[in-house]
Amino acid sequence: MGFETCGPNEAMVVSGCGYGRPLMIPGGRVWKWPMIQQIQRISLNTMTLRIKSENVNTQKGVPISCVGVAQVKIQGQNQEMLANACMQFLGKRETEIQNIALETLEGHQRAIMGNMTVEEIYQDRKKFAKQVFEVASSDLINMGITVVSYTLKDVTDSEGYLSALGKARTAQIHRDARIGEAEAKRDAGIKEALANQAKMKAKFENDAKIAESKRDFELKKAAYDKEVSTKKAESELAYNLQEAITKQSIKEAEMQIKVEERNKQIQVQEQEISRRDKELTAQVKKPAEAEKFRMERIAEAERNRIILEADATAQSIQMKGEAEAFAVEAKAKAEAEQMAKKADAWKDYQEAAMVDMVLSTLPKIAAEIAAPLSATKKITMVSSGKGDIGAAKLTSEVLDVVARLPAVVEKLTGVNMTKALNIKV
Repeated sequence: MGFETCGPNEAMVVSGCGYGRPLMIPGGRVWKWPMIQQIQRISLNTMTLRIKSENVNTQKGVPISCVGVAQVKIQGQNQEMLANACMQFLGKRETEIQNIALETLEGHQRAIMGNMTVEEIYQDRKKFAKQVFEVASSDLINMGITVVSYTLKDVTDSEGYLSALGKARTAQIHRDARIGEAEAKRDAGIKEALANQAKMKAKFENDAKIAESKRDFELKKAAYDKEVSTKKAESELAYNLQEAITKQSIKEAEMQIKVEERNKQIQVQEQEISRRDKELTAQVKKPAEAEKFRMERIAEAERNRIILEADATAQSIQMKGEAEAFAVEAKAKAEAEQMAKKADAWKDYQEAAMVDMVLSTLPKIAAEIAAPLSATKKITMVSSGKGDIGAAKLTSEVLDVVARLPAVVEKLTGVNMTKALNIKV
């Protein structure tokens, strides 16, 4: 006599004297009388079953194979289900219980496969597993077995039907993906265009406000600058005009002194020989002529400067009649003075001035004639034995060109340089 115990993964069934019907104890302990009472044990462990159904014709006659995985166990917490289990499996090994449950589940799995199409099984495995679970559970409960879970693990076929179905589905997915991508790009492009439009609108409005502010600033600045420039131009014009008048008076006085000096020198040297007379002419008269010609150019440049400044002043103060009249008066006065000096200079020294200009230009002409020769890296000369050769020949060629210049000047201007050089003062 003593206590018998069992773990939570098994149940004890006590029968014999003292019990009208067997006592079932799922995990715990019980008092047992030896010889007159008997104890049997049944496992409550969870059993994993691999349910394989091969080449089962589906609803449309396509043969496929399915592999499901189920977890089952004898329900020990429910006395009625435990009693059913004891009636069915007490005294059997656990492997025998597993085979009975496996055969039951495999039969239901095949039945469900026959009532569904390949597409339904392949695409909606959850629906298939649910149907197998519900149908099998109703039968196994009568045996005291609970289906803990059922999962469809694999679906295969030997005819390539699933592969073709997958390809079609893949092509459909790719098509839908391309369509979705195109629609997404279209929507993104539309949104981007709208965003760019709003951005450009805001930018243009901002630029317009900036331009308007800048315009107002430039207008005010231009008005201020105009006023300042007007006053400054009036001051500079008065100063430059007075400076020009003073310089002109000084130049005229200097020229008068020089003329007087040259006249006295000429009177003292009247009895000199012709060569000395020409020499004095070259030393006295020619510089005076050159100085007159230079003064003429200075007067013309001064006139142009005064005219340009007067024009600028008149334009900057168009609304002031007094400044415009002053500019016109200064311009007229400068032009009158320049024209008078130019007329006097050309009346007295027309030919001499032209000759002086030609003589002062001769070195530049000779340099321009010789410029191509100075840039020549190599010259090959062939001589017949007559005349100059080498550098003497090249120099004579340049001098010949220069010697023809008086004839060219006479044709262009009508001035005979030889006679002009022989004029006595």
